[in-house]
Amino acid sequence: MSRLESLLVDQTPVVRLEDRFLRVDVAPSIGGRIVHVQDKETGYQFLWHNERLRLERSAPGTAYDPHFYGGIDEVLPGDVPEFFNGVMNADHGELWTLPLESRVEGESLVLAGVLPLCGLAYERRLSLGAEEPVIALDYRLENRVDERRVFLWKMHAALHVEPGDQIVCPARKASVADPQWSRWGNVTPFSWPIVEGRRADLIPPPDGTTDFIFLYDLQDGTMGWRSHSRGLEFTVHFDRCIFPYACYFASYGGLDGHYTAILEPCTAMPVSVNEAARLGQCSSLEPGEQIVTRVTVYAGPVRL
Repeated sequence: MSRLESLLVDQTPVVRLEDRFLRVDVAPSIGGRIVHVQDKETGYQFLWHNERLRLERSAPGTAYDPHFYGGIDEVLPGDVPEFFNGVMNADHGELWTLPLESRVEGESLVLAGVLPLCGLAYERRLSLGAEEPVIALDYRLENRVDERRVFLWKMHAALHVEPGDQIVCPARKASVADPQWSRWGNVTPFSWPIVEGRRADLIPPPDGTTDFIFLYDLQDGTMGWRSHSRGLEFTVHFDRCIFPYACYFASYGGLDGHYTAILEPCTAMPVSVNEAARLGQCSSLEPGEQIVTRVTVYAGPVRL
């Protein structure tokens, strides 16, 4: 059985869900950001935070990187600023700055809101697993306008990392998403995880570099982080029909000195919605159409 309570983090309202495995804090007024995921047995906090920032809402249209707080937020309806669906779309989309309505239903926290520019209605029901350290995220995304909408939607989970940690994803192929943010430069698509004779799935020491990679041709809908030294893993499970790609961004000191790895199951590739739509690699919803899907996060001891 889980319990819910309200508290403040940096004067921002947060809802805490807690069971015998996990302690999870969610900020409804900041796009439903998941602020903390803590393993109660060891006290380990899985999620990375920018210690230079307070937990507070940014204005719509704010540049993302200078306000990169960490935790788990979501990118919707686009990643890079660009014009599509008849409007100019903000950096990392609308959802991360959108205050969501919240309500408690039994042992679940339900968040909902409508993205004002693109007209997509977003709903997420968050609950904790009763028998294992799992966060269940049940989504409903609906097009509320009378025109077709194209979009990119992805989770954006920033994790604590140490040298030697491993990124685990059953992808057959990978490609650099942006050479300016990649330690590999402008390489041709490669067989994950080996690139230029080296393993891209192992976290290096903080050396001032970054990674920005798309993983695709997934054998299974999973993407995770594993710490063999701590005996812990953080693994996202998702429907490959909804999220056929996985994006991996990591800063090993190269982005403003941050040292974190970000797991991003993704509905489109590449990061430009316009380009993804041209290639037929983009999500879309007709008027009144909706997506209903479940994503689960396992955060606990490494499973064999």
